[in-house]
Amino acid sequence: MTDTQPQSDRAAGTVVIDAELDTYRNLLDEPDSFASGFGWITVVGAVFCGLCMFPGAIYLGLLSGLGMGSAAQWVTVIIFSEITRRALKAMSRQEMVVLLTVAGAMIGGSALMPGGPFGNLIWRGFLVDSDAVKDAGLYGLFPSWWAPPPDSTALSQRTFFHSDWALPVMFLVFMMVTSFIEKFTLGYALFRLTSDVEKLPFPMAPIAAQGSMALVEGQSGEKSWRWTAFSIGAVMGLAFGVVQVGVPAVSSAFLEKPITPIPLPWFELTPVTDGVLPATATGIMIDLGLILVGFVIPFWAVVGAALSVLLTFVLNPILYHSGILTTWQPGMDSVNTIVSNNVDFYFSLGIGMALGLAVVSIVQTVRQVRRSLRERREARDGDAAPSARESIWSPRPGRGDWSLRLCVVGYTLSAGATVGLCKWLVPQFSVFFLVLFAFVYTPLTSYLNARISGIAGQHIDIPFVREAFILLSGVKGVHAWLLPLPIENYGGVSQEMRTFELTGTRLTSQVKAWLLTTPLVFVLSLVFWSFLWQDGPIPSDMYPYAQKMWDLQAKNTMIMWTATSGEAGQITLFDRSWHPSYVGVGAVFTIVVFAGLSMFGAPTMLVYGLVRGLGQIPHGLILELFGALLARLYFHRKFGKKPFLQAAPVILAGYFTGAGLIAMAAVAIRLIVAGISQSPI
Repeated sequence: MTDTQPQSDRAAGTVVIDAELDTYRNLLDEPDSFASGFGWITVVGAVFCGLCMFPGAIYLGLLSGLGMGSAAQWVTVIIFSEITRRALKAMSRQEMVVLLTVAGAMIGGSALMPGGPFGNLIWRGFLVDSDAVKDAGLYGLFPSWWAPPPDSTALSQRTFFHSDWALPVMFLVFMMVTSFIEKFTLGYALFRLTSDVEKLPFPMAPIAAQGSMALVEGQSGEKSWRWTAFSIGAVMGLAFGVVQVGVPAVSSAFLEKPITPIPLPWFELTPVTDGVLPATATGIMIDLGLILVGFVIPFWAVVGAALSVLLTFVLNPILYHSGILTTWQPGMDSVNTIVSNNVDFYFSLGIGMALGLAVVSIVQTVRQVRRSLRERREARDGDAAPSARESIWSPRPGRGDWSLRLCVVGYTLSAGATVGLCKWLVPQFSVFFLVLFAFVYTPLTSYLNARISGIAGQHIDIPFVREAFILLSGVKGVHAWLLPLPIENYGGVSQEMRTFELTGTRLTSQVKAWLLTTPLVFVLSLVFWSFLWQDGPIPSDMYPYAQKMWDLQAKNTMIMWTATSGEAGQITLFDRSWHPSYVGVGAVFTIVVFAGLSMFGAPTMLVYGLVRGLGQIPHGLILELFGALLARLYFHRKFGKKPFLQAAPVILAGYFTGAGLIAMAAVAIRLIVAGISQSPI
């Protein structure tokens, strides 16, 4: 039997298990015991990240749009592992994985609004007084519970310590609390379903797990393959990070225009190739990390994404000449090409493919649960009493699980409170839609993403769902767009908890870590954003990335927000993007392809790759495919498939660490130079 041929239990039934999934599921042996990783090291690590790296992440995001990401996590772990080693007390793998979680929570956020919740409040203050809002005719129409009025002294004086910020901050705290509750109720329940019941592999979970193991081994002086692989990745990250991040960041401290040896974020080719490939985004993202990611992601998921790129290259010119892709114009770059194509075709097609994938996932889950129940009945019939470990609903002893009944109650109360708040803020909003958001859509899309994460290590979202429901609700005005609607995606929690499980860390340690970092991030975000905001306007010439991207984001946002504020009969962007026939085509295509692959024993992860890549910016998939092919055709043969798949996540973790060290050094130089230049002589 080949590694891509499915295994079948014909005697037990017709359930087909993809052998590729089974391979990734067994990369690491599950531990027999669990321990808590939360302690004084976690607390000190959180404070260290907050004081040393948090302001750098904010500044780097505003300046260049480059976030520290997971690199900051590994740098923190390495620093603390070295400190504890010199104190003659090595860190356990449980302490390391919790420290990784804490560091990630402290540095979280996006490049557009980095560095905690108060960055989002500054964005709101910018938006209400922006040219985009004035041009859209919405100036002065924003509610006081979302942002201060544009003529408020809170904005002109650039301070959060003003009464006009009271309501926005209160609602911000409310959303943080409800998000925390739902993460550890719905997210945990999905982990139990996808990992314990369906036994999905979660191929990306071993990155943090094996990285922690490598660092544990390094503390004790052992020269194992994990530490060697981690060191190789770190050296690669250091070398490439100097060129990709170091040179642009340091040169920007001395020059008006930074030196970029590698085009950031990608090398644009769309205007060059639009004569041959009209309405097709082309380019290449030059990043060594993408090749290493190709080592880690399941091979057939990468191949499926590559096939989607080839399909796009063939399909887009045909659609353009057929008069379907009418919004695209020659000379557009990749971003505008993707946006215009989504409006004309891929928005609706993507919804259909995601819905088809949801149907397939639900059918597979039902079959898997039925198989597990049948095996339990057979065990009972054979006078073999199933242990707690064998029960599909009983958690593993000592793992730190909590009650599923408590999850149901907690999520119901939290989501219900959000529904009540939204109804109170905008009474015209239909309770039916709010309940649909909270108790149907959010659980369904979270489950879908948990399953995709468990199979292919990827994440997808159905686009414009929130916007579509608001438009269908019939509510007029800008208020509906500002509501904290209960539309979230907690699918990623399953992968996080799988990482904890693989390292033998109790799940309660993750809850304690979030209870520590949530208020700490809130306070430090207030302190550092207040300092930067007082120092100068945000955005401004001091922050070129934010100055460009915030204005672009404001204009794009107004396209949708004016849909409920225009005159009757006005055609909105959603009207142009919604094509029910394309939705049907996407759903049928996904279901038929998945059924065909299953019938002939082909890897079903091809479908997940197709959904991930179709209609998206393809520039990074080229190097991902190169990495996947290099691993498959060379490294698997040279080192063996399973040994290399065990080493690849460790190499990737080392790469993140090396690149992160360069990024932190470059940011430190940039901040020092900026501080000296602003100091009085």
